[in-house]
Amino acid sequence: MPAEVTDDRRTVRRRHARYRNRDTKLAYLMLAPVVILLGVFVAWPAVYAGFLSFQDWSFYKDPQFVGWKNYADVLTDPLFVATIGRGFLFVLMTVPVMLVLAFLFASLVVSLSRRLATILKVSIYIPTIISGVIASIIFVVIYAYDGGILNAVLAALRIDAVSWIGDPAWALLAVAVPAVWLGMGLTSLIMVAAMVDIPTEYYEAAAMEGAGWWQKTFYITMPQMKNVFLYLLITGFVAAIQQFELPLVMTQGGPLDSTTLPNLFIFNHFRNDVNVGYSIAAALLLFVVLGSVSALVFKFINSERLVD
Repeated sequence: MPAEVTDDRRTVRRRHARYRNRDTKLAYLMLAPVVILLGVFVAWPAVYAGFLSFQDWSFYKDPQFVGWKNYADVLTDPLFVATIGRGFLFVLMTVPVMLVLAFLFASLVVSLSRRLATILKVSIYIPTIISGVIASIIFVVIYAYDGGILNAVLAALRIDAVSWIGDPAWALLAVAVPAVWLGMGLTSLIMVAAMVDIPTEYYEAAAMEGAGWWQKTFYITMPQMKNVFLYLLITGFVAAIQQFELPLVMTQGGPLDSTTLPNLFIFNHFRNDVNVGYSIAAALLLFVVLGSVSALVFKFINSERLVD
């Protein structure tokens, strides 16, 4: 092989290597601000929180190492265990209902004309931009025992008034309703986007075979939206079990702790307990619960990429 050709190839390789090194340095330079922010505001607080969870510490005294005592106290606290179970119950009250209602609403939107669909999408998204505090106040007015809108409707139907947020039997359900209302908007729009993305040829071929709405829904729409359902299931579970604003404003966790969800339990301990390490240990255990359940969902519900 001529020496000139060999030299040319070496020159090209050196040039490519130089370009790669330059691109790599540029990529690191652009990622540096994000990495620094994550390190300062996410990684370091997480590491320090793990350190404090093994300490008997408060804002008024230096940390004192106590080993696994905080975790043992949390795991043997019947109130914490009850809040975790109540959190799962709250998930069952909200997430399936929200997914079903959002799917039905999205199916309605994609079947209408563009103008009507736009009006419906705007109307369903409005609750999403309302803060949880405002929504809590609205539903407290609705649930009021004397003069509340809901009890006024029951009175018109000759049904006795119900203490919706004052009765432990009804309080958690009363908190679940606004949670579904607040989460419906974004969930519905995500489902609408997923349905619009499904190729129309699938439905046309099914229609030629005589398939009705139910057959198209169960054999085309739902299988094609499998990954979207998985995403909404995970995010809905995490959001529901971490619900904080609604029980705090509507019931303050009562009556009889019937609406004390995990985050509210941790907040109350952090505010009232001298040992902050206990609250941090409870928060980290809640993180473990969330991560474990999410991992199990991903394991048992296979997420496969759809192939066109």
